[in-house]
Amino acid sequence: MIDGVVIKDLETHVDGRGFFREIIRVTDDCFKEGFGQLSVSRIHQGVIKAWHIHKKQVDWWYVTDGVLKVALYDTRKDSCTLRETMELLMGDNQPAQVLRIPPGVAHGYKCLKGPANIFYITSRVYDGTDEGRIAYDATEIGYDWTL
Repeated sequence: MIDGVVIKDLETHVDGRGFFREIIRVTDDCFKEGFGQLSVSRIHQGVIKAWHIHKKQVDWWYVTDGVLKVALYDTRKDSCTLRETMELLMGDNQPAQVLRIPPGVAHGYKCLKGPANIFYITSRVYDGTDEGRIAYDATEIGYDWTL
């Protein structure tokens, strides 16, 4: 587990009409940085979106359908998990979870079953000066999206 990354398990209430699931509350410990923006993205099967990184912004991700293979890589020089990678699956037939990604942790995903929809809350409104990009096949990360 990368330091500062939080996985919040969600409770699902199911009945004959369907289900209800709370995603995040302002009172959640993992949501202390607060709300800036809510966005949604649809990803087609086989598409890789990686690597993104922020200096200040915290992201919270929730996948509603489809399946994403999510990968994280710690670039923070002062972190006890510097250069560590973690991955998880999010979406259909996976544990219902919200993923918290702190600043300095590069993040990306590959759509394994699509289309997939990901809702993400950010702690700040979009600011292009806070948004960084690293190539999906960057040798310094060495992550193989084909596995």
